Amino acid sequence: MLTLSGKERVMGADDLIVSKTNLKGHLTYTNHTFLEIADFSASEALGQPHALVRNAEMPRCIFRLLWETIQAGREIFAYVVNRTKFGDHYWVLAHVTPSFDAAGAIVGYHSNRRRPRPEAVATISALYAELLAEEARHRNGKDSVNASFALLMRKLEAMGVDYDRFVLSV
Repeated sequence: MLTLSGKERVMGADDLIVSKTNLKGHLTYTNHTFLEIADFSASEALGQPHALVRNAEMPRCIFRLLWETIQAGREIFAYVVNRTKFGDHYWVLAHVTPSFDAAGAIVGYHSNRRRPRPEAVATISALYAELLAEEARHRNGKDSVNASFALLMRKLEAMGVDYDRFVLSV
């Protein structure tokens, strides 16, 4: 497991990270901004799972929600903290959509990521810390994801919003 450096990288105001994956989440396309901020070359990234940039400080229940949403054919916006090849981290506001063929079948996924507002990162960081703590209370990986997912759903219900409305409100 890669040691995290604790150093944050911040995207430029006009930066746009773009990637595409196949149905299994393996990278089929990355733009220059993706490669530059994550410190990977195209040959290192293409064909690899998108989890190549997964940060251990990202609650797994958010990825569960993301995958369930896009596999159902819907788009999702989500705040994600990723890691670079060398252990730095960077926050993004991701817009992930399924890609469809002419017959309407999902053939892959497309993600555009922009720099999030610092106030949003502060709010999301606090929520993600709670979700990670809930995951840590459970030994089994599936149990930990289910427990943090249930906590997320309770928190959203208490606020009277679904995840999409919550993300767009912070």
